[in-house]
Amino acid sequence: MLTLVTGFAAGAETGEQGSKTLLDLAASPIGIVSLAAFAIAYLLVMLEEFLHLRKSKPMLVASGLIWALIAWAYHGAGDPETPAVLVRHYLLEYSELFLFLLAAMTFINTMEERGLFDALRVWLIGRGWSLRKVFWATGALAFFISPVADNLTTALLMGTVVTSVGRGRPRFVLLALINIVVAANAGGAFSPFGDITTLMVWQKHLVDFHEFFDLFVPALVNWAVPAVCMTFAIGDGHPQPVTDRMRLQPGAFFVAGLFLFTIAMAVLFHTWLHMPPVIGMMTGLGFLKLYGYYLYRLSVREARERGMAMHTLESGNPFEAFSHEGARFELYDIFKRLEKAEWDTLIFFY
Repeated sequence: MLTLVTGFAAGAETGEQGSKTLLDLAASPIGIVSLAAFAIAYLLVMLEEFLHLRKSKPMLVASGLIWALIAWAYHGAGDPETPAVLVRHYLLEYSELFLFLLAAMTFINTMEERGLFDALRVWLIGRGWSLRKVFWATGALAFFISPVADNLTTALLMGTVVTSVGRGRPRFVLLALINIVVAANAGGAFSPFGDITTLMVWQKHLVDFHEFFDLFVPALVNWAVPAVCMTFAIGDGHPQPVTDRMRLQPGAFFVAGLFLFTIAMAVLFHTWLHMPPVIGMMTGLGFLKLYGYYLYRLSVREARERGMAMHTLESGNPFEAFSHEGARFELYDIFKRLEKAEWDTLIFFY
């Protein structure tokens, strides 16, 4: 926040308007009010769980207030152009981050809708492993999935496995959940896709893609040391057998492969073509939309073979597709996957 209030001087010198008068607002009334607005907004963010007030709401208000105060200060100094230049610069950075995360979240939501994560959960539960093996398996999966998916999604996925396996064993569930959170955060540190911080650092060209892998060993140690300490408190008991069955919906593995291909495109766009990685992500999102249309055509043919009434088909959105689960048809719409993105988080970063 201090950078936002006092760092306009450096930005003004390199902006489109040339060298401008440096304004140190940190000790001014405008700077103090701006810092107070930020502090109050962040306090409300920390109290989100108790107030049930989404974190993006106070941050949007505080952001608008701070930008207005800074623009007012520069207007008073006879320099109305610099704040506008800086706002556009920050909006460009935010839009790249916003679209990148939106594309990634859409892929994750689509894989979840196709049943890929549920299938992984059922597979792990049905192995018949001991609690100690489940502890290490879920931790290892969290560590290696989080560099590709975001660490929050990874933690929720593995947490579902642990709570399913550890019914009636609160001590195991507690330790395994701690292990998953540590593993997901550690794993996300050696990849630009694993955490919002690493993504921002990579997009700003502060660290090259291959340099993140230098953090693999420290990240592994960061997870393994606490895991080894906790494993002695778990014991060698076995969970209750689970007979859940899960059938993957059509295209589950193709969507997962397309997601990996999209990540590769983002890296290639950034490394070889010197383009923003978001271009690769949005191109991959376009491929996902085209594949959704293919699923639509495929499912309509299957529905006709099953004798489904034509009016049922025609009543659906032409951009929707049917997904099959047993004998039940569901409308699949790529825009519904977009709707399920973490919009509060995306807007919070504004």
